Amino acid sequence: MTRPLQNSARSRLFPALAIGGLAALVVFLALPLIGLLVRVSPGEVLVRLAAPRVLAALRLSLVTSLAATALVVMLGIPTAYLLATREFRGKRLVEVLVQLPMVLPPTVAGFALLMAFGRMGLAGRWLRVFGWTLPFTTLGVVMAQVFMAAPFFVAPVRAGFAGVDRRLIEAAATLRASEPVRFIRVILPLAAPSLLAGTSLSAARALGEFGATITFAGNLPGVTQTMPLAVYVALQSDLDAAVALSILLLLMSIGLLLGLRSAPPGFAGVRTGAPYPGSTPPR
Repeated sequence: MTRPLQNSARSRLFPALAIGGLAALVVFLALPLIGLLVRVSPGEVLVRLAAPRVLAALRLSLVTSLAATALVVMLGIPTAYLLATREFRGKRLVEVLVQLPMVLPPTVAGFALLMAFGRMGLAGRWLRVFGWTLPFTTLGVVMAQVFMAAPFFVAPVRAGFAGVDRRLIEAAATLRASEPVRFIRVILPLAAPSLLAGTSLSAARALGEFGATITFAGNLPGVTQTMPLAVYVALQSDLDAAVALSILLLLMSIGLLLGLRSAPPGFAGVRTGAPYPGSTPPR
């Protein structure tokens, strides 16, 4: 009798512990957001957001994050495709380089960009010959956002490409479809959920980028001061303005995530199927 009772107690204890952990984490994550929302009234938020400086930061954030996302998609699709379908020398190093910005402190990333593309950097000194200056410019903001957002696109897209059923690829090959045709007509449509998920995640990451931007591009109003940087400045002089800006960023981030979660089933998931011959599963 003792053993069944012990097993029954353990079976009840485990769900209770799981629910307790979930509740603690939800409260911990929700309280700061609630603190933002109750700090100022909706009317005050609208008044603060109508300020010219805030509108300039919002406009710059939208323009740079959209440009950065477009660049990430253009460069990330071929990168993800090759990582998902090919084995080549140096692949492990490429994987590390692609994933590194996810764990690299943003300020270190910004300093590294400065050492590479600054006036005396490895590439910056050559760019200066042509009259191009990247640090402390709007283009510098885009570069910082691309650097930090790229892994958030490549990872899910690579998983999507690797998850396409290879039997469909082989069927297209038996119909004498070339690799570009197979990629456009078969692989891309089947991996579309992962493409959209990666695009949403990278756009959200670019929109919220702060550390690499302020280190590499500075904090110049109307030129490099994006919304996160405007929040940083407002914290030092106008707490209510900082709260209003934070609420706007919070709502934009929630909108991106809700759009991702409300998409059709499988949108953010990896499609199942046999991987490509010679490919490695995504990490």
